[in-house]
Amino acid sequence: MDSQAAITILGIRVDSVTCHDALARIEEYLAQGGPHQVNTVNPEFIVTAQGDPQFARILNQSALNLPDGQGLLWAARLLGRPLRERVTGVDTLVRLAALSAERGYRIYLLGAAEGVAAAAGRHLMGRFPGLEIAGIHTGSPAPEEEEAIATEIKSAHPHILFVAYGAPHQEEWIARNLARLDVPVAMGVGGAFDFLSGRAKRAPRWMQRLGLEWLHRLFHQPWRWRRMLALPQFALLTIRERLGRPV
Repeated sequence: MDSQAAITILGIRVDSVTCHDALARIEEYLAQGGPHQVNTVNPEFIVTAQGDPQFARILNQSALNLPDGQGLLWAARLLGRPLRERVTGVDTLVRLAALSAERGYRIYLLGAAEGVAAAAGRHLMGRFPGLEIAGIHTGSPAPEEEEAIATEIKSAHPHILFVAYGAPHQEEWIARNLARLDVPVAMGVGGAFDFLSGRAKRAPRWMQRLGLEWLHRLFHQPWRWRRMLALPQFALLTIRERLGRPV
C-alpha cells in the first residue's frame, strides 16, 4: 500500500482514494488473485476499534480501507491530512457489479436478513445484464457455521465476495476465513443489501453531501440511536488528537 495514499485517524489507516482509484485497485487485486480484504471504514468503525485491538489490527492489515463517511473527511481536514473524497460501500458494490458484468467476474452475496441478499441479487442482475452471481447465502457469522459456509463459497469459485453481517462481525469473519476461500477480493458491505433490495432507503443526495445520512437513517431506523452515539464520540476523540492530547 502506497503510504502517500493513506492517512491515519485515531490509529486506524484510511486510504485516500477516489471512487475511480478504488475500482482500479480492486481490479489489480482481481488480476493478482487472492486474498485481499476491503473494508468500508466510517467513524463508527474507528470508535469501535479504539476498544477492540483485534478489529483495529484487521483494519490496519487489510488491503484497502475505503473512506466511507463524511465524518472521516471532516476529521482528516481537521488533522491536516485531507482525504480526496468519500467512497461509499454501496456505491463501490454497484460499480463492481457493473464491472463484473462487463468483465465476466462472478460475485457471491453473503449475509443480511432472510431473502434480502436474494432480492439484492435480482436487483443487480436486472440492472446489469450478464452479471453472474455465483451464490447467495444468508447464514450468520457464528463460528460453528463457518466451515459449511466457507466450503460452499469455495466450491462456487467467485471472484468477489460481498459480506453483509455488519461491523465488526463481517470484517472479523472475512479475516478468519479469507485465506481458505480462494476468493481474490472480499469486502464487508454492511447494510448495502438492504438498500439494493429496497428494504431500506438511502438518504437523498443532498443529505449525503451535507453529511446528514446519519439523521436520515435515525429517522427511518430509530432503533439505531445507540449506534449513533459513536458520532459525537468520534468528533471528541478527533479534536483531542488534533490538540495533541491522549485519546
